[in-house]
Amino acid sequence: MFYYSTDPLYLLACLLMIPGILIASWAQMKVYSNYSKYSKVQTASRLTGEAAARQILNANGLSHIAIQHISGELTDHYDPGSKVIRLSDDVYESTSLAAVAVAAHECGHAIQDAQEYQPLRWRSAIAPVASFATQASWALIFAGLILSLTNFAMIGAIMFGAVVLFHLVTLPVELNASARALNILQSEQILVGDEVIGAKKVLSAAAMTYVAAVVNAIIQIVRLIIMALTFRRNRW
Repeated sequence: MFYYSTDPLYLLACLLMIPGILIASWAQMKVYSNYSKYSKVQTASRLTGEAAARQILNANGLSHIAIQHISGELTDHYDPGSKVIRLSDDVYESTSLAAVAVAAHECGHAIQDAQEYQPLRWRSAIAPVASFATQASWALIFAGLILSLTNFAMIGAIMFGAVVLFHLVTLPVELNASARALNILQSEQILVGDEVIGAKKVLSAAAMTYVAAVVNAIIQIVRLIIMALTFRRNRW
């Protein structure tokens, strides 16, 4: 163990954790800062998140999409399998600028689904593979370390590539949903004037979490490969 701790590659793998933590922390801070600020700003229309979502869906021929209330904070999401938009406690009944922006973003996903937006299809297809790879990659790496099987560790590191791919595909899906949301909020006149600027700040901050996820996934796979190479070099 001491030998590994002094190996330059192992030290590099450990140091790579730092930028990942900093980027993720900064992104989360931006999200909560903007969300908290605009959660206190009421829209002129006084539409709730649920009402705004309903108006957007109806205007886009998606009246069949259900809107449900879900507990939690920032747990909002669109379920393409059930064709349901689920809005959290602070969004469903709130008339704040932040609530309307978040609700519109989820409507953006519903519209993507209806229009067969390909990146959304890719993400749905990759999601179960990425979920499996997240668990299996670490299991293989630890098995390789414990059983002294260097190939296991490298295979585990390579499998994590599915997770990286998932985050890479997720980024344009989220950015596109936000762009759709902003356009619709203006065209439907749900938000006017400076309200649109506020909504953009909320959605841009949220987008940074997906950028951070991509960066962290790339850092993670580099770390795993480095760890596998370190193990292989010290093993032989």
